[in-house]
Amino acid sequence: MAKVFIYPSTSLILSDLVARFGHRPLSAALQIRERIQTPGLESPPLQITPEEPKKGLKYAAVEVPSGVRGRMSLYGPMIEDAEAAVIVNDADFAFGCMGCARTNELIKFLIRKRKIPVLELNYPKNEDEGQEFVAAIHEFLKSLGSGE
Repeated sequence: MAKVFIYPSTSLILSDLVARFGHRPLSAALQIRERIQTPGLESPPLQITPEEPKKGLKYAAVEVPSGVRGRMSLYGPMIEDAEAAVIVNDADFAFGCMGCARTNELIKFLIRKRKIPVLELNYPKNEDEGQEFVAAIHEFLKSLGSGE
């Protein structure tokens, strides 16, 4: 079972596809759920500790907007943990919005820099492209080995 970083990381559809095909999706939804369910966090509703923004400095310089560092404190460790990635470009907002162009560029750069297997697709525009989209994801995930 491979750990697969999905982009957009907020996409429940991609997360579900990766899980259905026997792999572990690395997504924002799972990270956020973990933070919400962890007892003892002192800053609701943000659910972060004072250490979280410092983690973002590993991925983005202090000069970049704080939102980029904050997002990278969430996404950076997932990218480091990833064994593969699925990137969907030009996705509809309903598919999974990432919300920050600079963070998006940094995420894609860090994924490519890792030199892990990456499937990069464009968001489907019709039903036929949708079927090809799912088939391409299935073939890519199958090439990573089967889940247990």
